[in-house]
Amino acid sequence: MLEMLDEDTAAEFDALPVHDRIAYISHAKWVSSAHSYQIPPPLEQAYLVWLMLAGRGAGKTRSASEALWWWCWLIPNSRGLVLAPTANDLKFTCFEGVSGLLAVIPKELVVDYNKQDHQIKLVNGSTIRGISADSYERLRGPQFHFAWCDELAAFHYIQEAWDMMMFGLRLGEAPRVIVTTTPRPKDLILDLVGREGDDVVIDRATTYENAANLAPTFKNQLEQYKGSKLYEQEVMGTLVDLEDGKVVSRDMFKLWPADKPFPRFEYIVQSYDCAFTDKEHNDPTAMTTWGVFKPMDGPMSVLLIDCWAEHLTFPLLKPKVLEEWRVSYGEGKDAKRPDLILVEDKAAGISLIQELRQAHLPVRGYNPGHADKMQRLQITASIFATGRVWLPESGVRKGYVKDWAEGFLSQICAFPDSSHDDYVDSATQAIRLLKDMNFLDINPEPRYDDDDDDYAYARKERVNPYAV
Repeated sequence: MLEMLDEDTAAEFDALPVHDRIAYISHAKWVSSAHSYQIPPPLEQAYLVWLMLAGRGAGKTRSASEALWWWCWLIPNSRGLVLAPTANDLKFTCFEGVSGLLAVIPKELVVDYNKQDHQIKLVNGSTIRGISADSYERLRGPQFHFAWCDELAAFHYIQEAWDMMMFGLRLGEAPRVIVTTTPRPKDLILDLVGREGDDVVIDRATTYENAANLAPTFKNQLEQYKGSKLYEQEVMGTLVDLEDGKVVSRDMFKLWPADKPFPRFEYIVQSYDCAFTDKEHNDPTAMTTWGVFKPMDGPMSVLLIDCWAEHLTFPLLKPKVLEEWRVSYGEGKDAKRPDLILVEDKAAGISLIQELRQAHLPVRGYNPGHADKMQRLQITASIFATGRVWLPESGVRKGYVKDWAEGFLSQICAFPDSSHDDYVDSATQAIRLLKDMNFLDINPEPRYDDDDDDYAYARKERVNPYAV
């Protein structure tokens, strides 16, 4: 590569400090081999966000890693931020992954890597720090020149994390944001796409455009998804509505007002769908907590109180379950712990049930029998269709669910085209149980106008005249 330089340029290059020469050579090798969509617009260009909407395996991580470290090298003593969905994503993808920062930054340029804090320090004084989007409150205080949001559409608290990041992006003359994500029709993603040509530059790519760098068998694996919306989203990198025409839709849910305290819960169940392993490519363990209550103007219903999905090994799962069970839900004297822990009697759930029983916790195993995932959802579909399921409203955006509940809502409304189905399994087994316990009967007795609480108390109590 150096042989291509003319004599004057070669002499100028030789006069550079050794670390600069190493940096320029590494960057030149990358630029000469990368796809055009993997090269960011120059910093001299006026823009705020470089958005890569691309399919799986298109090279998004490598592109962002190369761009971020190079920007931090060009501006000594600058501060870069990496924001990923979880701490595991930071560690195993963005920093230590095969296409992550440590794999692409020349080793001679790295002074230190703090694994615990996810921070790289370069010899020119620049630092690159990683923060999990799940811990977005940690973005209060730090400030940065550059930021990289990896898989933005997968953030559980997407708007909160984005807002906190933008407040901290205040160093230098022109801060920049790199966004790499498989496209999903989240409001923030749609907003960024709508700003293309204004302050957002978008590059798009399909999985096939980077096929030469993928396993030969991977292309054959993709063929089985052809014709599905999931294929268009995950492979072709197209923004599609996976929720159109599904068993459960968003308009079936009711919103519990953000400014209204929780109702008095008659019964609370925590439902667990345990993963077979803790590997990132498998479905995570999912938990949904449901509170049964009586609305003022309808039959018994359920409210989603909490939910999460994480890749946990069994030693970490048990204390997590114990911690969740100790949480009380409700207001004042009506606050109560979960009445039941429901665990699917498969995979890690078998061991979990045994351990919880030994600890004398109220746990029950759930065996779906021969019903597949779609059948389980269809069995409970009437509860959703009749407006018996409530979700908490966001305190920031009226008419929308809280960000932590969006992952659940997106998944169940996109099923079976969703990437995972852990929330679906957790929800359907809980709803099915509550139906069987007659909390959510399909045809509840009608509520008459004269059957109010005052009238009920005014009626004479029935007594047994033969009682002694």
